[in-house]
Amino acid sequence: MINNTLSSYSVSTPSIDTELDLADTGLKGIRQLESTLSFSPSLPLSISARQSWLVFAAAVFLVSVPVFVEAPIVRSLPSLSLALTGFWVWLSFALMSRPATYVWGDLLLGFSWSWLAGAIYWGWLRWEPLWHLPVEFIGLPFACWCLAKNWGKVGNWFYLGSLLGTVVTDVYFYIVDLMPYWRQIMRVDADVVPQILQDALMQVQAPWGQTWAIILAVVLLIVGISALGRNQRHWYAFGGAVLSTILVDSLFLLAAIAA
Repeated sequence: MINNTLSSYSVSTPSIDTELDLADTGLKGIRQLESTLSFSPSLPLSISARQSWLVFAAAVFLVSVPVFVEAPIVRSLPSLSLALTGFWVWLSFALMSRPATYVWGDLLLGFSWSWLAGAIYWGWLRWEPLWHLPVEFIGLPFACWCLAKNWGKVGNWFYLGSLLGTVVTDVYFYIVDLMPYWRQIMRVDADVVPQILQDALMQVQAPWGQTWAIILAVVLLIVGISALGRNQRHWYAFGGAVLSTILVDSLFLLAAIAA
């Protein structure tokens, strides 16, 4: 009987060892899975970060487009520039209909409002700077409505960033008293423009003009960099639009100096 008991114990012992080995293997597998899962988010995060910076670059580009592309079109063919707004809206919805290009359609829709405002103002109202801001605000009700519905955040925040940059630039023109030069440039022949720009440049280079240029540039820098710190695509669109205002205004200053 004792021998039988011992023999049965010796037979059962390997089965216990096998179960322990299986348990160890299972624990190792679980730990391996946990380790894999802990690192797996890094790939989508890296892709998201790259796309955010692409959105930032696109926002900078789209702020520059109305200045350097739309302006020549709208002065000679204002109706065509206005009609192109419909094309941008159509293209934006076409891009938003596909998940892979949704964010670019979203951004383009916000750009459409800036384009529309530029077409209206520079096409028919450019002789009076007081109309500039009211026209630029044309897309604000739509943008606010969309954001209240949590829809189109990238494009609408881009539009708001572009609008903020426009407001700051116009405020500078009012403070430094550059509006009379604006009116003159819009009414005189092209050969007289360089002299008007030189007169306006004297206002900018005066201590009062330099001080306010620095103050408002710092405001734009703080707002733009703070937006980038939020690590979301719509904030990158907003930050790119705000920061590119400094770039565009600097290019205008260089053009005035070169004139």
